[in-house]
Amino acid sequence: MQRTLAPRGPDRQSGDTLPSDRLTGALRRQSVKKNVAAIHVSGKLTLLQRKLSNVLLLNAYDTLITRPKHTIDARTLSLMIGYNSNDTATLRDALRGLAETVAEWDMLDEKGRQEWGVSSLLSYAKLKGGICEYAYSPALAEKLHDPKVFALINLNIQKRFTSGHGLALYENCYRFVRTGSTGWWPLETFRRLMGVEESDYYRTFKHLNAKVIRPAVEEVNRTSNIEITPEFHRKGRAVAELRFLIRENPQLGVIDAEEGEGLRHSPVYERLVGQGISDRLARQWIGEHGEDVISEKLAAVAGRSGVRNPAGYLRVALRQPVAVAAEEPSEAARLAATRRAT
Repeated sequence: MQRTLAPRGPDRQSGDTLPSDRLTGALRRQSVKKNVAAIHVSGKLTLLQRKLSNVLLLNAYDTLITRPKHTIDARTLSLMIGYNSNDTATLRDALRGLAETVAEWDMLDEKGRQEWGVSSLLSYAKLKGGICEYAYSPALAEKLHDPKVFALINLNIQKRFTSGHGLALYENCYRFVRTGSTGWWPLETFRRLMGVEESDYYRTFKHLNAKVIRPAVEEVNRTSNIEITPEFHRKGRAVAELRFLIRENPQLGVIDAEEGEGLRHSPVYERLVGQGISDRLARQWIGEHGEDVISEKLAAVAGRSGVRNPAGYLRVALRQPVAVAAEEPSEAARLAATRRAT
């Protein structure tokens, strides 16, 4: 359902010294319940690039501000973003896109000073020997690691999306789930977040609403753990701004890895970490697959000799059903089968 509100009067923001989406930290509590994201990424990323960006961030998150660079098995990375291919050209193109994409923030620091910043999503990335190595700029890493500024996207939800606009809208709304609203965005800002700011076709609101807003809202509500409702403000007869009201979707609620503190005490968690899986990813895997399935996969990895990368092998194994190999028939059994056949 979409809502169109009356034009905003000149005193709409009376008493406010700054728009609410410019506040963070303790200042934010004056107007809303929780802090919200103040960092935005251009929506020009493809669906594959968005998924890649989220997987790389999740992989690096635990050491995001303590290590200057991060690594992940390239084949595993491809599988985790749903690109099951040995062709690395597509992966190279996706990484190049992240290095060319700008993240921008504009907020107040804890002392009330204005801070604006801009950075490429990845400062560099390289593929060598089957390993993807990458890094974030120090300033961006600090922002990405701060839960008041940036929210991690659950990969179990991400993989359900089939459109880039849907995932882009989900990312930009999910970060405001605890406040209940994104705040008002000028249409120009929304077009930029969706990656259509350079299209003349989408300068017309009717086209933007029919081809971007409505399909993206429908996919978010059908696919994710939140439900969103767009609202529009008009200036005269034209729509000038929009916002999204947000609430948790009770039908598709997914336990966030942040809430899985108790999983750290399980033997399965300890075995995963022992195989080189990060804390955050280990908890998410257990929450997604269950301890029994993880135990089976760990046993399968332990039963194979010559596995040089247990962590990477385990990631692949979790995407496949457990297969129990049939025992090799004995010589006597083969002879008996031959006699029966003759």
